[in-house]
Parts: sequence; structure tokens; C-alpha cells
Amino acid sequence: MELSLAKLQSALPEGGLFGGGGWRYSPEPLRLSVGEARQLMALGHPLAKFQQACDALYRRSAAGKLPGWLATLLDAGKPDWMTRLQREPGTAGHFPRVIRPDLIWTAQGYSMTELDSVPGGIGMTAWLSRVYAEAGFAVLGGPDGMIDGFRALLPEGGTVLVSEEAADYRPEMVWLTRQLGPAWEVESAESYQPDGRDLYRFFELFDWRSVAAVEGIAAAAAAGTARITPPIKPHLEDKLWLALLWSPVLKREWERVLRGSHLQRLREVVPFGWVLDASPLPPHAALPRLDAHSWEEVARYSQKDRQLVLKISGFHETAWGSRGVFIGHDLPAAEWSERLLSALDQSQAQPWMIQQFHEGRHITHPVFGDDGSVEMMQGRVRLCPYFFTDLAGKTSFGGCLATIVPTDKKKIHGMRDGVLVPCMVG
Repeated sequence: MELSLAKLQSALPEGGLFGGGGWRYSPEPLRLSVGEARQLMALGHPLAKFQQACDALYRRSAAGKLPGWLATLLDAGKPDWMTRLQREPGTAGHFPRVIRPDLIWTAQGYSMTELDSVPGGIGMTAWLSRVYAEAGFAVLGGPDGMIDGFRALLPEGGTVLVSEEAADYRPEMVWLTRQLGPAWEVESAESYQPDGRDLYRFFELFDWRSVAAVEGIAAAAAAGTARITPPIKPHLEDKLWLALLWSPVLKREWERVLRGSHLQRLREVVPFGWVLDASPLPPHAALPRLDAHSWEEVARYSQKDRQLVLKISGFHETAWGSRGVFIGHDLPAAEWSERLLSALDQSQAQPWMIQQFHEGRHITHPVFGDDGSVEMMQGRVRLCPYFFTDLAGKTSFGGCLATIVPTDKKKIHGMRDGVLVPCMVG
């Protein structure tokens, strides 16, 4: 089993993939232990059930069967037509059919920073899996796990709608649909005219004003005359759910809507989190686990105490690609305070949340230099497993993308000095 830099680069499809292939390459996949791989691949079913539980809680709140603050919080900043349609009875069984958790690989296991239902990297991971499998590596999901998983979403074929906002991802989706066959195609989301075909949505809902057909598609889907995945249900794309999982007020509700083993697994991988709320606490109360009476106190925390991550929650142009993420102990005290207090001021109209920060473990992995020589890189890892739910409701693992960045990077995302590889057991 041997891969050279020249062979990897020559295998890139014409037109490249995301960023034209502007990442670092490795001669081998990232190796996980049998136990680590098994835990990773088993996350799909609990995560799918989590999204169904989130929808159930939202719908009960919107219907007045749970306190209304939950639906009000999740509807903040969204257009009225979108929140109205996502409450329609016809959307009750509509869930994202591709889900991808972002997992930081820590010394203690996995720490989930996001659950993405409009994930990039599907075509990229499919291509990497195939190339490394053809070189003889037993990649997780196999050479065609990603392609077969995506085909199962709309088995009769369909149209992938890619917006200008997501144009960087268009080459990978074009490559992917070519592997699927002539029944699949990629079209511009902005100029799309409904033609009755099944749809895969590859645009963020905050960008809805640029997609002329989106309201009509959402109404048709709610009426059962069109099929689109991910569904146009903006509450399911909020990061807030990762904080609400820990809400003491919702503890009994989570226990009602989730199987005990699923809830336990979720709480093992989801860091403790808080929803930012400017409402004052009673004099005797404190923010759970923070030993603070207000967010203003948290804004004054020392660097040692602010092992926290501030995040904007969905439906905003900075809510993807790590742009709306701020790591407390990585910022000067004044900037941390300014960021947190600014988020607090916005919280009524634009929700924000905070999670505990979990440090990624340091690993050593071989990478190619620019001249094709191999060097050992010290790095930290984000793992992105992809799960696909077919028309029968079965959720399956398709493959896993590992992003390895130098140890001095606090945020782990696609970058020019990052390494992108599939995963294997070894």
C-alpha cells in the first residue's frame, strides 16, 4: 500500500474539489482503534433519534403542550412564513437525511461541537475514501459507502440545489452526482424552477431571500406534493439544541422523548452548554456549573476560568465555517468580554450559546511536503462521520473525514495547512 503526492494530486477530478485541492495530503488514512471506530460508527442512530426528539419538543411547545419559551427561542430571527410552515402537520415526519457530527478527538473520547444537517464535504469524503481504498487501505465505510449512502436519499434520482453562498462546495457535488449517474444533477438554487423532481438542498436557510423558489418548495413539501431534504425546518439547524440538551428545565422531557441509552450516549459526547439569556437571575440563583450569578461575571473571568466556547446559533451568515465561534481562553480578556457582552445584547433577536471547551489530543501523523517527501506532523483532529437515512428510515454510516491541523490551531476546520484524510482501523 503506497500513495505518492503526485498520484493523489493526479487523481483529483478535472476542476478540482473544494478549494481546488488546496489542503495537505498524507500517504495514509488516520488510524483509529477498533473501539474508537465502533463508537464513531454507532453514533448515527442516537443522533437521528435526537433530531426527532428536538422536533417533538419544538412542536409541543409551539402547540402549547410545553411552555412557549422554547418555540419562541428557536423561532427568533426566522421569517414568519418559515416558522409557520415548519409547524404544519405535513412536516411532522420530515427530518434531515444526512447528518454529520463534528467531533473533537480528545484524550477522553469524542467531544461533539456541532450536529450539521447541511454538511459540506460529502463529495470530498467520497473521493478520498475511494482513492485510499483503491490504494489498498481498508477505509471506514469502504470505497463507495458515501456514494451509496447519498444515493439512498433519493433512489430515483433528483436535483442538488447549490447556492452562490455555498459555491465553494459545487465542484464536489458535481463530482458526486456524476458518480451517481444521469438521474442526478446539480442546479443553481437561485435560478431553480420547480419541475417535480426530488430535491437535495445544499444551501443555508439564512440565505433564503436569494432563492426565489424556496417558499413555494417549502409549502409544497408541507402539503405532501414535493420532497426535499434537508427539510425547510430552521429550528433543526440551530446549535442551541446542544445546550438545551443540558437544560435542567427540560430534563424530564428529554427522558420522555429519548431512550435512556440514547440520552446517555448523547450526554457522553455533547459538552455541557448554556443558552445566553440577558434576563437577570434571582439573587440566590447561579448559572449551572459556572458558579456565577450573571453573564457579566463570566465576561470578567480570568483566562484559566474561561475554558469556554462562544457560538452564534444558526440562521446567520457567520453560523457556519467556524466564523461565529470564539474560544474564551484564546482571546485577550478585553476581547472575550466584548464578544460575550455583544452576544448577550443580541440574544433576544439572534440566539447565542456557550459550550465547555474540550482540548483535542495531540497526535503524530505522516504528511507530504511540497516536494513529495514525507514528514511527521504534530496535530489535533476533528472527525466528521457521515450518516445517511434511507426512505425506510434506516440510518447507516457512510464514511468519515478526518481534518488534522497543527497543534497551535485552536479551531479545527478546512485550512491550507490542514490535512484531509479518511479513517481506518489500525
